[in-house]
Amino acid sequence: MTTTRNDAGSGTGSGKGLAKGQLGLFGSTVMGLASTAPVYSLVATLGFVIAEVGTQAPIAFILAFVPMFFIAFAYRELNRAIPDCGTTFTWSTKAFGPWIGWIGGWGVAVAGIIVLGNLAQIAGLYFWYLVGPLLGLEAFAEETWIVTLTGAIFLAAMVYVSYRGVEIGERLQNVLLGVQYLALVLFVVFVVVALANGTSVEATPVSAGWFNPFGFESFEGFTAAILLALFIYWGWDTCLALNEETKDPKRIPGRAALISTVVLVITYVAVTVAALAYAGVDHLNEVDDVFFVLKDALFGPWAWLLVLAVMISAISSTQTTILPTARGTLSMAVYRALPARFARVHPRFHTPGFATLVMGIVATVFYVGMTAISENFLADSIYSLGLAIAFYYGLTGYACVWYFRRELFANAHNVFFKFLFPLLGALILTGAFVKSSIDMLDPDYGYTVLLGVGGVFVIGIGSLLLGVVLMVVWALFHQSRPFFRGESLNRDTEVLVPEDDHVVIRSVDGGRA
Repeated sequence: MTTTRNDAGSGTGSGKGLAKGQLGLFGSTVMGLASTAPVYSLVATLGFVIAEVGTQAPIAFILAFVPMFFIAFAYRELNRAIPDCGTTFTWSTKAFGPWIGWIGGWGVAVAGIIVLGNLAQIAGLYFWYLVGPLLGLEAFAEETWIVTLTGAIFLAAMVYVSYRGVEIGERLQNVLLGVQYLALVLFVVFVVVALANGTSVEATPVSAGWFNPFGFESFEGFTAAILLALFIYWGWDTCLALNEETKDPKRIPGRAALISTVVLVITYVAVTVAALAYAGVDHLNEVDDVFFVLKDALFGPWAWLLVLAVMISAISSTQTTILPTARGTLSMAVYRALPARFARVHPRFHTPGFATLVMGIVATVFYVGMTAISENFLADSIYSLGLAIAFYYGLTGYACVWYFRRELFANAHNVFFKFLFPLLGALILTGAFVKSSIDMLDPDYGYTVLLGVGGVFVIGIGSLLLGVVLMVVWALFHQSRPFFRGESLNRDTEVLVPEDDHVVIRSVDGGRA
């Protein structure tokens, strides 16, 4: 394999043609936070976590944060050595070879596709919750086809924003994330005021026992709560997938990832404590949407702000989910792990145009198709996400340990940040993957039953196995041989990073990567 330089490039792109220097530390952190959709994530999980462990919910969120924080160090160290937008795909390929690397890349893609449909559904639903009463169209929120159409329009709009470039996306995310955090801060402030005035729904004194890691009454409730809580941290790695478009690609993305995870745990714990103190366990037990239940009593005439925040959270995360998914497939195509079309970069916007459009189309088809079959299938798909998340985050942790294996004990920094923390994070996530898979086999898990087992298991494991099938099929094509023979990407390959100005990799058979 030889590497040549394409001097015809404009000089504004990175090695893959992506725009350089678009994000600083603040912008990168915003992208990481926005991708987790903090308001939507709390809506989707808080009530169910409280149902599982009651007042132990705050410590459950803290414990779920631990493996994410450990894996963030794996991302940081790998990004410093290999600042490639393919992240898990590139790092796993360099550590373990093409087959495992390909499946790692698939894990990132399938998680993104699944969540995009669910985010579009929430955006469409809460749009009509917000606008319906103003227009006398409250019934529209109950009409599946109207909500689905609205969600698809939001999805298309965010695909367009992503297609136009990271810079315009960053400006939009600054506003959207600001609205989310305004609503969350007001939620906590209003709770404090209500507790001081004695006007809370069911005042519950905050106790140190809420933060006792040994206070869980059952192991089953503990594991269920942790698995639920893992979902709300997912997404901070978006800032790593944008590394090649960041001003300092080797340092800023890793720092942004660590800052994002810390801000998230503070946010989630603060809101959880506030909700429990204001309404108590019984009032919030198994509530689908804690904010929707409490908005009128807590916000009064400003209740619409919480509805707006949920809608904005879903829209915001839709855009930031498209970004890493498209860039992951771009990187895979550059190294011949996908068809060459996915490596096309828009000549004006310097974005992975083709990959962005394909991700949007596939996500829309998935969303509309699942909704047409049954909204229960769509609901179960979001529960299955934990498997894909635990899979590719865990794989990244193992890749960090194995890639740096020859230098793990060279100094204290390497022992902790390249070995101990990544390994512990990966082991915890592997345990979560196995435990979750076993639980999902139960026909009563989730809303559907397929092939005699829980539909969540079929969707979760089935989506990962589909990746194995697609990988084998692609391996049969001549164009894929440089990748699967370890020629276009291996441990010693110089990755296409921003220092290179429009590099083109040529494999030994003369084909363009």
